[in-house]
Amino acid sequence: MITRNTPFSRRRLLQASGLAAGTSLLSACGGGSAGSADGVVTMGSYQSDDVPKKAFAEMMAGFTGSEVKINTIQHETFKEGINNYLQGNPDDTFTWFAGYRARYFADKGLVGDISDVWDKIDGMPDSMKVASTDSKDRQVFIPSTYYPWAVFYRPSLFRERGYTEPTTLDEWLTLSEQMKKDGITPIAFADKDGWEAMGTFDMLNLRVNGYDYHVSLMAGQEAWDGEQVKNVFKAWNQLLPFHQPDALGRTWQEASQGLIQNKSGVYVMGMFMQQQFAEADLADDLDFFVFPEVDSAIGAKVVEAPVDGFMMAAKPKDEKLAKELLAYLATPEAVGVTVKSDPSVIAANSKADQSSYNALQKKAVKVIEEAEAISQFLDRDSRPDFANTVVGPALQAFVKDPTQIDSILASVEEQKKSIFATN
Repeated sequence: MITRNTPFSRRRLLQASGLAAGTSLLSACGGGSAGSADGVVTMGSYQSDDVPKKAFAEMMAGFTGSEVKINTIQHETFKEGINNYLQGNPDDTFTWFAGYRARYFADKGLVGDISDVWDKIDGMPDSMKVASTDSKDRQVFIPSTYYPWAVFYRPSLFRERGYTEPTTLDEWLTLSEQMKKDGITPIAFADKDGWEAMGTFDMLNLRVNGYDYHVSLMAGQEAWDGEQVKNVFKAWNQLLPFHQPDALGRTWQEASQGLIQNKSGVYVMGMFMQQQFAEADLADDLDFFVFPEVDSAIGAKVVEAPVDGFMMAAKPKDEKLAKELLAYLATPEAVGVTVKSDPSVIAANSKADQSSYNALQKKAVKVIEEAEAISQFLDRDSRPDFANTVVGPALQAFVKDPTQIDSILASVEEQKKSIFATN
């Protein structure tokens, strides 16, 4: 049985709680107290968009161990308020991300050890276990789905105009020039919420400097005002004139419409943008290519593929019940419901039924299987108090005025030193 709270918009949440800056955005919505009744387990969820929210509910409906109370919070509000949420009155279980973002809260003692749940999981690849393990070798995360970031386009437009997929930056620039001559905005772009441009930065850094450097930079071990990062923005500056203008006033959904309407040629985004094409009844007219190579010595074999899943609060009201729910969510059957309802994601469990996968999902599986390494995403691969409060606004400042990049990066480096110096 599932009950669900009414989702809160960011504005409504602030109005309802009367919260001032610096206080918790989520504590008022935490389900700790709601989960105190016998036979009830609470789940804090950031699956607020219509398609994943529906898929999420259908997956949870398969759990028969108890009543599940879902507290749905707007996605960005959930992410921004997670620190105070976990330190306040969190739900028994909650949606979150693999990798650094999972380890970060485990190291702070804010989430529970679910290694015993992992002992019983069947079909989860070793790479997923690594992404779910903290610095003390404990499993703290249950992977559910993942999706690649890539460069998306409409095959019908490419056929009509005679365009071909670029494999190098030079080829991409040539293609963009042609699209511009054809009256098409070459690259759809949005950065209203401050995270969208992170995908472009990640892919350029991986192509310009390589995977090892990228991981090191995300961990605060490299200088943001150094030449290697500046080289990333030099490459970006070559592409920037072809980006859709006024990005800071546009959501990712709005930028998707440019592609749908053939006003834009390509779009650097996560595969979840397929949801927009499905709503427009154009799901069969969407394809992607991997982000092109910038340096032949580095290549283009690293794929950005964020993993979504679940964690348990450090002190759930009923630990046994919470773990039973997480064990169910790790099964091929559970995630199979999600990927069938939401074709924009891929099952983390390799034994999940793939018979319903569309061509895009099958291509994504192949690309990720062939990848030399997989990154998560800038706001998942680094400290949340650095990624969201420093890098996100810095990228927005760059998009607004690329000529200020040196001072922007100097400021990022100064703030990085301060933030990473704290525990």
